[in-house]
Amino acid sequence: MTLDDDVVALLKRAAAKDNTSFKELVNQALRRGLAPLANQPRRAPFRTTGFDLGPSLVGSLDNVEEVLARVEGEDHK
Repeated sequence: MTLDDDVVALLKRAAAKDNTSFKELVNQALRRGLAPLANQPRRAPFRTTGFDLGPSLVGSLDNVEEVLARVEGEDHK
């Protein structure tokens, strides 16, 4: 695992302040941070209902350049 420099600095400062080892402090921080995640109820996946809009009024929408040319004219740029 690679930690960002600012995170290492914060952890070292906290370890020195609490008179604990760097390893112990990292493990404590991870446990505290992960505990709320483990206790969260799993949410059902978000689903949307689709519906048919019918055929496109401008034809195929695969080529945006072509659609713009049809709707706004060739000078759409």
